[in-house]
Amino acid sequence: MRTKAITSVALVFGLALTTAYAADLTPAETKAIAEEGFIYGLPIVMNYGVMYEYAVDKKSSQFKAPFNQLNSMHRVATPEDTAVVTPNSDTPYSVGFMDLRAEPIVISVPAIEKSRYYSVQLCDGNTFNYGYIGTRATGSEAGHYMVVGPNWKGATPPGIKKVFNSSTQFSMVIFRTQLFNPEDMPNVIKIQKGYKTQPLSAFLKQPAPSAAPAIKFPKINKELAKTGFFDYLAFQLQFAPAGSEEKAIREKLARLGVEAGKPFDFKALSPEQKAAVVEGMKAGETKVTEAVSNAGKDINGWRITDPDGDRAFFNGDWLKRALAAQAGIYGNDSAEATYPLTKTLPDGEPLDGSKANYTLTFPAGQLPPVNAFWSVTMYDGKSQLLIKNPINRYLINSPMLPDMKTNADGSLTLYIQKDSPGAAKEANWLPAPNDTLYLVMRLYWPKTKAPSILPPGEGTWKPPGIVKAK
Repeated sequence: MRTKAITSVALVFGLALTTAYAADLTPAETKAIAEEGFIYGLPIVMNYGVMYEYAVDKKSSQFKAPFNQLNSMHRVATPEDTAVVTPNSDTPYSVGFMDLRAEPIVISVPAIEKSRYYSVQLCDGNTFNYGYIGTRATGSEAGHYMVVGPNWKGATPPGIKKVFNSSTQFSMVIFRTQLFNPEDMPNVIKIQKGYKTQPLSAFLKQPAPSAAPAIKFPKINKELAKTGFFDYLAFQLQFAPAGSEEKAIREKLARLGVEAGKPFDFKALSPEQKAAVVEGMKAGETKVTEAVSNAGKDINGWRITDPDGDRAFFNGDWLKRALAAQAGIYGNDSAEATYPLTKTLPDGEPLDGSKANYTLTFPAGQLPPVNAFWSVTMYDGKSQLLIKNPINRYLINSPMLPDMKTNADGSLTLYIQKDSPGAAKEANWLPAPNDTLYLVMRLYWPKTKAPSILPPGEGTWKPPGIVKAK
């Protein structure tokens, strides 16, 4: 699942509160802290933007459900879905944000047929994937699972299969349920009705504890995320106790005046320091953009990375965490799903539907090796959103194989172009924009034995390169 990146940092306006240490910082020190702070904070602020739209702002077109409730989408993503970039259009989502301050939340799942893949991804406010429920992780049986916040000290009640520990007081839960074809949607809806999130007290049928204090969540949108970046970061940090690997960066940010739960006083800085903050943020943004472009390995023009994981996976590498968020926040661990990405031909030439037609051919017996299923999804190269097209087809995936046509040698060719390749080939047509394009291959529950894409970029299976049609 992917969300809008924060781009083009112009100015940072803060609220009025004096800082204790900023006056002692040289412009060079100020720039260095702002640069590192931007890289550290980017995923946290991006996550807040999604949480605000999904769970706080009921007037938002992207609002899903209040905290501790689920919203199940009885459809896959379309071009109308704009809150997240590179949206998955394979699996209908059920999503929600959990407020873990007063008590734990219990997630319940029904029994699901073994032939249908599903996953429940737990991703906290630090964008750490701290746990999975689902076909790969826990099997297809029904069960109850408990999610606890960083300060929880209680016992595990009977009936709970596993406890998951969030590093932040607010956390996202993302359900993905495989859809075999459009006619399968009623079956998916039935499964979604069996998904449930509820406070522990409700699960135990006991009186609820005292409610957590009400919060005035600061409004956010793309522009405010740029102009008030450190204010939003400071707001979120109050709900995220510092891990041992965070103490150094938190201390540096405090010197600049960025402290958990306190507004950042940009106006109190000297003119030189203000300029240094803006310069540092721009430098941080450039580093993240370059990291995204150079991440992973280039295999036949596809970038294959291993960008997402838990706290131990990132281990204080803030640039690694920021590139994961910028490339696509809420991405899965590679064991759950691996994502080859491309905007170019193998020789580096940009893919552009206004200039050429393309093909992608999987040799016979060399389809993506997965335990669940695979897909290739088309996005606009600039916005990374799904694009409108005449047949409302945004991807080609393995459940569509029975309706597709193979070549005489058993290979499978996808036709990637803005116009129909003709009735005889239309079953294999992946419509492209009349502009630059961006392709994402998704391998759900990739196989671990050869041929395999794992470890990402090092595996024995390689995605074939895209070819410009003659």
